[in-house]
Amino acid sequence: MDRRTSLQWVLAASTAWPLLDREFARAGQVVEAVGYGTDPNLKRVFHPGELWPLILAPDRRRLAGILSDLILPADERSPAASAVGVVDFIDEWVSAPYPLHQQDRAIVQEGFAWLDAEAGRRQGRGFSDLEVADQLAICDRLCDRSRAAPELDAAARFFARYRDLTAGGFYSSPAGRKDLDYIGNVPLARFEGPPATLLKALGLS
Repeated sequence: MDRRTSLQWVLAASTAWPLLDREFARAGQVVEAVGYGTDPNLKRVFHPGELWPLILAPDRRRLAGILSDLILPADERSPAASAVGVVDFIDEWVSAPYPLHQQDRAIVQEGFAWLDAEAGRRQGRGFSDLEVADQLAICDRLCDRSRAAPELDAAARFFARYRDLTAGGFYSSPAGRKDLDYIGNVPLARFEGPPATLLKALGLS
């Protein structure tokens, strides 16, 4: 089973999961949203940064895109995660002023810092500037928290959360829904009822 298929299964198994810092201020301080604000106008399209300030600096957005593409690279079915707006999704998520999002903000920021520190220790460069093979070598130590070394537990927890955010952002995009063969929210000229094979499997035929 390839990486993308594995993520599809993980996402399908977690349908009950409630799906689900763009720039720093000039002085290096994070721009914080104050309060929750009012309910958005659901009749219009909001662009990233309109509801609350985005906090990921350009170098962090670059790292976010590289890491999301290592998790969900392009294949013959679909584009890479960064090509469908996953970086915007993650930036919006970790910038939101809600408690869960703020917890994820700390996890993601600390995880990015760890990746750069580990890359520097190994190669003397930031994670984003490593060769893909070297980036994968670092990620391979984190991708299974149950097998990660005890000293890597926090980094592995970050990787697991970032993988969930990447999958959530990708598979809620049009390209991701197409990759899943999801056909919801599509008008039908007629409805023939559930397939006979499904009814039989459920013991309802």
